Amino acid sequence: MRILETLAAGGIVMVPLLGFSIGAIGLIAERLVFWSRINRRQRQVAIEVLRLYQQDPDAAVAKIKQNLDLPITRIFLEALAIDQLSPTGFQLALEAATQTEIPLLKRFNTFFEIVVTASPLLGLLGTVLGLIRSFASVNLGNIAAQNAGDVTSGISEALVSTAAGIIVAVFTLVFARTFRGFYQRQLTLIREFGSQLELLYLHRYENGVEKPYARP
Repeated sequence: MRILETLAAGGIVMVPLLGFSIGAIGLIAERLVFWSRINRRQRQVAIEVLRLYQQDPDAAVAKIKQNLDLPITRIFLEALAIDQLSPTGFQLALEAATQTEIPLLKRFNTFFEIVVTASPLLGLLGTVLGLIRSFASVNLGNIAAQNAGDVTSGISEALVSTAAGIIVAVFTLVFARTFRGFYQRQLTLIREFGSQLELLYLHRYENGVEKPYARP
């Protein structure tokens, strides 16, 4: 009941703010699960794939197939699955596969930016509407007879909506910045291990032992 009373006290702008908060919480939970899996496994799997590739490319591909829920393994597989690539072509294939994965790593960032930007503005709108309501209830000709309840209700609407807008924006901003940091670190890691795979491919290519993996 306390929550319902607070929502009612904030006025009409609490409806979109409630929608923003529910949407943000749901998407933040999804991103936390996503990044938890990536941060926990991706580096270890990439190191293992590179180690296997030096000894047995087929074993490396098998390892990749076991971990296709990771961006870096999908990138590696896309490049290794193309036949008869020169080192330059292999590099381009890795870059193209990386570009394909970037939208998945940055998923929901636009929504988070909208919430962070729009929530304080909605709170400000609620402040203005609450103050308008308060002033409209004031009877300057007969101040003693004014409806004090309407005045306090309008002020309450102004304060509650402002606080709600700031809370939603700050809460979302904290996680949005955290996810952006995860994205930047993982992109650096992907490029680092991608460069190492390029060097290994180049070495095998120059020594005539590279046997490109063919997609079944």
